[in-house]
Amino acid sequence: MSSPRGVIAAVAAAAFTAAALGSTAPPAAAAAFGIPDSAGDRWAARTVSTIGKIIWEEGGEVAGLCSGAVVDAPGGSVVATAAHCVSSPHVAVPPGDAWFVPAYDNGMGSYRKDGWKVASYHLPDGWDVNRHLHTILPHDYAFLTLETKGGRTVQQVHGANRLAFEPVDGGKRVAAFGYPAAPPYDGETLHYCAGRARLLTSPEVAEANAGGLLLERCAMTAGSSGGPWIQDYDPVTQSGTVVGVTSVGSGDGQVLGRPYPRGAADLLRRAAAG
Repeated sequence: MSSPRGVIAAVAAAAFTAAALGSTAPPAAAAAFGIPDSAGDRWAARTVSTIGKIIWEEGGEVAGLCSGAVVDAPGGSVVATAAHCVSSPHVAVPPGDAWFVPAYDNGMGSYRKDGWKVASYHLPDGWDVNRHLHTILPHDYAFLTLETKGGRTVQQVHGANRLAFEPVDGGKRVAAFGYPAAPPYDGETLHYCAGRARLLTSPEVAEANAGGLLLERCAMTAGSSGGPWIQDYDPVTQSGTVVGVTSVGSGDGQVLGRPYPRGAADLLRRAAAG
């Protein structure tokens, strides 16, 4: 849910079916997961080295905010995020300049120094912003390729998460991370939602949401789009397995994570190649 660039969260209320809106996720054993349940609390450790904030610029001014995560790839310079963070029906052209800032924390004044400049964007063919939004939401995933800094890659410096492709285990607990920027948040600190997600299937839900992961209690707002949905988080390596990225929210506490389909492996290879 990015703001002000590519704001599409509002459409989710229409995209979610009554069946999805009416369900309730069962309580989960937080101790087994290692991360407490959360509906948008601040991350207690403040930062995660493999998760960061994406800052877009237009004309030298900040034009949009999103979230993302470093994923393991040849070359060590790939970030997973949402496609609507790059282009959307509202803003079809990708931004001119963008930075990914790992472990961001109150760093708006130094994001160019602390961040890694985005070299290229990689969107799936199905993300055609000239089509109706509901028809392209199943393709709301993307990769960014970053430049190196001082001869080193972002993965060498900050580590990386594993990336899982579909099918993902919708029954496992998951933590969705991001930098929500709309009130009551300010986009300057890392927050998360954690619980047992539900894998949405047709004809239970609208086709736009089929295949997505649903968290029933998550108050994160615009700015958290593209943030990773992580299973098997390891606090030592500050990494885990990315099973999706934040796509849209209903506006009343439900958030949808979009997994990467098997076909996205080719997109990852292109991103790794730069």
